Amino acid sequence: MAIKSLDLENIQKKTGNIYEGIVIMSKRSRQIAAQEKMELDEKLKYFEGFEDEEEYTFNEEQERITKEYEARPHPTQRAIKELTEDNVYFRRSKSEEESEES
Repeated sequence: MAIKSLDLENIQKKTGNIYEGIVIMSKRSRQIAAQEKMELDEKLKYFEGFEDEEEYTFNEEQERITKEYEARPHPTQRAIKELTEDNVYFRRSKSEEESEES
């Protein structure tokens, strides 16, 4: 995977603060990763409890499902793309808004 630089000024424009943008992207990345893990676990849970008689075909299917998830873009890359394309909704807590007004 090649390293790509980010336009930090663009992130700052979208969030108001570079560091806040990084926090938003990291939280979104964790959400994406957790969601994918749940989906993968659900799909692989189907194969639990089967007898060893068809183990070879089950292993192939499990491997296919796993490779499908591994081929997806990394959650961090997807979070960055979502933020830069304005596909992420975020809001500040009331305590943060009150402290900014002071």
